[in-house]
Amino acid sequence: MVLRTIVKVQIAWWRMRSRLADEGGATAIEYGLMLALIAAVIVVAVTLLGENTTRPFEDVTSRGFTGGS
Repeated sequence: MVLRTIVKVQIAWWRMRSRLADEGGATAIEYGLMLALIAAVIVVAVTLLGENTTRPFEDVTSRGFTGGS
């Protein structure tokens, strides 16, 4: 009876340790956070570059450039 209880406790302990050692969910969350950070950096970079490149194109169009034909 006592041996059976000890075995059950050990099995329960091993199962709990294996569940805690599984880091698959944490890895997915980390990848999601990295993806969100990269997306935010891309949005900021495109916004800043877009504002800086608008001015030269406005200068070209204000001088009357209508295209090649």
